[in-house]
Amino acid sequence: AMASEGGAYRLRCSLVGHGQDVRGLTRSLFPQGGFVSVSRDRTARLWTPDGPNRGFTEMHCMNGHSNFVSCVCIIPPSDLYPRGLIATGGNDHNICIFTVDSPTPLYTLKGHKNTVCSLSSGKFGTLLSGSWDTTAKVWLNDRCMMTLQGHTAAIWAVKILPEQGLMLTGSADKTIKLWKAGRCERTFTGHEDCVRGLAILSDTEFLSCANDASVRRWQISGECLQVYYGHTNYIYSISVFPHCKDFVTTGEDRSLRIWKQGECAQTIRLPAQSVWCCCVLDNGDIVVGASDGIIRVFTESLERTASAEEIQAFENELSQSSIDPKTGDLGDINAEDLPGREHLKDPGTRDGQTRLIKDDGKVEAYQWSVSEGRWIKIGDVVGSSGATQQTSGKVLFEGKEYDNVFTIDVNENGPSYKLPYNVTDDPWLTAYNFLQKNDLNPMFLDQVAKFIMDNTKGQTPLSTSSQFSDPFTGAGRYVPGSSSGSSTMPAADPFTGAGRYVPGSASNTVTPVGGVDPYTGMGAYQSAASKAENIYFPKKDAVTFDQANPMQILGKLKELNCSATEEHKLTEDDLIILEKLLSATCNTSAETPTAQQIQTLWRAIHWPEDIVFPALDILRLSVRHPTVNENFCSEKDHVQFIIHLLKFLNPKGKQANQLLALRALCNCFVSQAGQKLMMEQRDEIMTQAIEMRSGSNKNIHIALATLTLNYAVCLHKDNNIEGKAQCLSVISTIMEVVQDLEAVFRLLVALGTLISDDTNAVQLAKSLGVDSQIKKYASVSEPAKVKECCRFVLNLL
Repeated sequence: AMASEGGAYRLRCSLVGHGQDVRGLTRSLFPQGGFVSVSRDRTARLWTPDGPNRGFTEMHCMNGHSNFVSCVCIIPPSDLYPRGLIATGGNDHNICIFTVDSPTPLYTLKGHKNTVCSLSSGKFGTLLSGSWDTTAKVWLNDRCMMTLQGHTAAIWAVKILPEQGLMLTGSADKTIKLWKAGRCERTFTGHEDCVRGLAILSDTEFLSCANDASVRRWQISGECLQVYYGHTNYIYSISVFPHCKDFVTTGEDRSLRIWKQGECAQTIRLPAQSVWCCCVLDNGDIVVGASDGIIRVFTESLERTASAEEIQAFENELSQSSIDPKTGDLGDINAEDLPGREHLKDPGTRDGQTRLIKDDGKVEAYQWSVSEGRWIKIGDVVGSSGATQQTSGKVLFEGKEYDNVFTIDVNENGPSYKLPYNVTDDPWLTAYNFLQKNDLNPMFLDQVAKFIMDNTKGQTPLSTSSQFSDPFTGAGRYVPGSSSGSSTMPAADPFTGAGRYVPGSASNTVTPVGGVDPYTGMGAYQSAASKAENIYFPKKDAVTFDQANPMQILGKLKELNCSATEEHKLTEDDLIILEKLLSATCNTSAETPTAQQIQTLWRAIHWPEDIVFPALDILRLSVRHPTVNENFCSEKDHVQFIIHLLKFLNPKGKQANQLLALRALCNCFVSQAGQKLMMEQRDEIMTQAIEMRSGSNKNIHIALATLTLNYAVCLHKDNNIEGKAQCLSVISTIMEVVQDLEAVFRLLVALGTLISDDTNAVQLAKSLGVDSQIKKYASVSEPAKVKECCRFVLNLL
């Protein structure tokens, strides 16, 4: 009954053009009512509706990939490209970007290390790609802005959500992840197999489909609202009808299914084993692509329905197709027990219901059509259709498709191992990787390689590509920051416990950095922000922590030296040497620090964690001196220096050490050598430092914001867009948690500095949703600098 309400879908047309499986489809913005298809034949094709007819015409064929093309999406129009762009991803690891009127790529995006199998576009020119290399990448125009790491297997599906900065990825590791500003916010678990497709329902809801033959509806907050069952095999693709929650799915059970009000309202069988992809056009027509290389369009509209002859031809083709009982799509088949043709006299009970009959020793499959009130033959059930080799998607191993997956027994009683192999791979390299992965004796190399060659004779490769990539993803790789547990820090200030020396007790006011500077906290700016001159950013020089009380620091050092163990104890001479170093670097003497003094300091900062903080404070002050900076940051031991400082940025460590290590890193930026080192080690430093956001110590937050600001100053000079992307992501992540307005102010200055004079950075900041994060600071009354700086930043966004 369901199907009669909206009328049933019938064939509109069949389009022949592609030479092999059609793997991806998307509706086009231009020409209107058209769509783009991509295929294993290495091409993408743009189709436009042809006037009065019911069909479509191929406008042009786009070439740019050296291997199968597996996904496609449209990048919305911009001033530069008012008709939008077409992006395609392929097995050659590349993404090609085309204009709508050229058969050759405008440019190619390189960076993924394996097949790119999913693409999604967002506002402001951003593009999200998912790959078998287990990562997703965010691109802006022709540059990769950030890489999303955290999945442990191939990423099959990606979608950018309407709310800025939110992205979804679905993976062969059976999970879906929600990313905000480039960091994983939440992981959705529930699917029991590889997640293959995602579709957006609203700002807060989305759908997923998977190899477990189910569709799930989720809330962004994490809960699964509904599970839909109907398919009997892998579901490859899901697409939503415009302006409602109804959707369509296609899969390995040869069917397209139309879901209305949460029920499967109609099932359309196709004469092809794998129905890889579907998309819904603006007029509600459904386009599907399958392993037979033919694109078929189905419609509810009577005037667009195909002629009776075409529909009859389609049904004939369907009735002649062979169904492989091994796929399990029709349940367990026992030919002996099947009824004869008379069984088809009884009507079916629901649309898409299948019935098997035995006629003259042959098993035939029929499906009930509610709209036509009759059984339609959907094929002959044969011993085996050989479909396994024709559609590469038949063999899945660790969530990726292979031409073959062999089972290898190394010895009689041991376990058997799976060996995935594509015809285009080098048998020797595959054998080598297989032995390595399974810790097997390299002696077997010749044997395994020979086994592969013997078993793949006569399979011809499509590609002559000479790039052999290791098909294994290195799944268990630890990606720092992918799951940062909240740290448990005592709220009490660890400084006051001992003595009177409290490092940074005066840090709430930062000494002026020369000239008129908003850091002084002098409320001198009364004018309206519109007329006010922007004295906040772009900032040209690093901000340092200079406040010092050398006598107190030395007093604390001597006191703790008494309690140090023999191996760590400093001699009287050592203490005098450090005193000289402090006076040389705090401008109380004109002497230059000596190598001996620096060596002694290096020893002191290796004291045990619980007593090292005065030594770190001496380091913080000394590293501002060009000689010390050169010594610690130049070629020789610089990496050891950074590794040592990062050890203190452990969320479980002491807050005093965390604070002083962050401040020392900020102060490294004063000299050329320090800047160079900080930029070289940016990835490691940023990844470790951002873990410090989880505490509630405002001084640590201010130091973290200052470190980000100093990076912004350098990145603005270099105009390094990948670096800016990382820095924007860090700012957005820290903004979520900081309360202290001085920290907020420094983050705003960092943000303003990053996006000044750079339209790409502005677009990226918008796509990460930074503007909505900072709006609330535009109305802060005190200190005025927060509000003013925020308004200047918002003007740019």
